[in-house]
Amino acid sequence: MIRVLLADDHEIVRMGLRAVLEEAEDIEVVGEVATADAAISAAQAGGIDVMLMDLRFGPGVEGTRVATGAEATARIRATMTNPPQVLVVTNYDTDADILGAIEAGAVGYMLKDAPPAELLAAGA
Repeated sequence: MIRVLLADDHEIVRMGLRAVLEEAEDIEVVGEVATADAAISAAQAGGIDVMLMDLRFGPGVEGTRVATGAEATARIRATMTNPPQVLVVTNYDTDADILGAIEAGAVGYMLKDAPPAELLAAGA
């Protein structure tokens, strides 16, 4: 079973991702967070195999210290011995955005308008 955390500042996006992922028998959504800081904390708490990480977060109700998914990914990779794999799922598709996410340690990059089957294949 692949344990997935959803990290996106838009609840409707998290709900949509959850609905798609729950169709797969081998994927379990174990949590959701709305800020980059919360994504870091959740990763460090353990029990996550894959994180679907937004690239840009608003301040959210928890405030913000880490503003982007790339920064959160870099922090997770720097502070954990066995970090979860991070797949960036975002609307932003510039070369700088993609390169920043990959340099931070993301294993992949997917646009939010990708077909659900692509998301399932990437998460597996």
